[in-house]
Amino acid sequence: MADRTTSSTTVGAGRTDVMAVIADFPSYPEWAGQVKHAEVLTTGPDGRPQNVRFVLDAGPISDTYTLGYTWQGDEGVSWQAVEPGKMISDLRGSYRLADAGSGTDVTYELAVDLSVPMIGLIRRKAEKVIVDTALKGLKKRVEGR
Repeated sequence: MADRTTSSTTVGAGRTDVMAVIADFPSYPEWAGQVKHAEVLTTGPDGRPQNVRFVLDAGPISDTYTLGYTWQGDEGVSWQAVEPGKMISDLRGSYRLADAGSGTDVTYELAVDLSVPMIGLIRRKAEKVIVDTALKGLKKRVEGR
């Protein structure tokens, strides 16, 4: 697995509100810039999405793939590719949430392995764009509710 890209932000809302936005996959195209479509395929016994198919267009990384999710209550969620795409051979990541005064610290970690040759610098830059855009979009979406 590739090195991970990690970034954090503080959102002016509680963990429950942040997790509600994270778990609302069909709305991702509205706030997660590179996600063009997200479809929940299966849900787990807790009612949260378990397998989700994505269509991603992140410049040099564009693909369709399915991720499997593991939820840790309102403390976080992790995922990994269960059906890789044509370009993405593996994708793993997580959101970790922690109380921060009247808000929530959100840390996003992402690692992408590609089946096509790509200079590591370009892959890491694409990861960073995905992570930074997602955190900014998440913050704006949660705080604008």
